[in-house]
This record gives sequence, C-alpha cells and structure tokens, in this order.
Amino acid sequence: MKFLLASTLAAVIGAASTAALAQTSGGGDASQLPCDIGYVTGVGGSVESLREYQATPERDKYRYVTDHDIQCQVSDEGRATACTGVTRLSHEKVSVYDTIDSKTMSVVARIELEHGQTYPVIIAVSRQDLRCEQ
Repeated sequence: MKFLLASTLAAVIGAASTAALAQTSGGGDASQLPCDIGYVTGVGGSVESLREYQATPERDKYRYVTDHDIQCQVSDEGRATACTGVTRLSHEKVSVYDTIDSKTMSVVARIELEHGQTYPVIIAVSRQDLRCEQ
C-alpha cells in the first residue's frame, strides 16, 4: 500500500513539474505579445517598406526615409488603409497589435498624414525599437 501511494505521488509530482517546465521554458504560446502599450523610437511603416529600409545600406537609410515618406488612404470615417512608405518615430506611444515575425511587430501609432492631421495607423516596427511601458 505504501509503495502504491509513493509511486502515485511521484507520478503526480513528475507530471506537474513537466507542465511547469514547459510553460517557463517557452513551451507555451510563442505568439504572445510582449506588452499592450509601448514606446517606439526608430523607423516604422508598411511591412514591405520597412523590409526594404532594413535591407538598405547604412549610408542610404536617411535618403530612403525621405524618399519613401508614409502615405495612406484616409476614409471619411478617419480610417487609414493601404499605407506605403516609412516614417521616423521618436518615443511614440503605441498600442502593440500583433507579432509579424521574430524581429517585427505591428503596432497602432498616431501618424501625421495630412497637413497636421494625425490618424491611428497600423504599422510594422522592428522589435528592438519597441520598449514596453513600465
């Protein structure tokens, strides 16, 4: 009887420790967002434009940003869609939206699009440029 009780207890402890280890070692959901609100300092924009910017040689990055300024179609309801290009962000408060890949996140940021008018826009940013709000 003692042997049965001890082996059952050992099995329960082993199962619980395996589950805990899987959760803490990345065995959980890898797509979890790092935070809900953060700050971005760097370049953000459409996924395609951000990837082109990142592939641009360092000496040409400033020119790329000035030649490919972000532009979006803005609806009558104030929704920005079909964005292209990139923009510089300097400690901009953003809502973290989704994971694009291991190095890129999509966020919602307020971007100036028309003559001083700002609109919420979903843009891609480098994960290293995103700092979570404390």
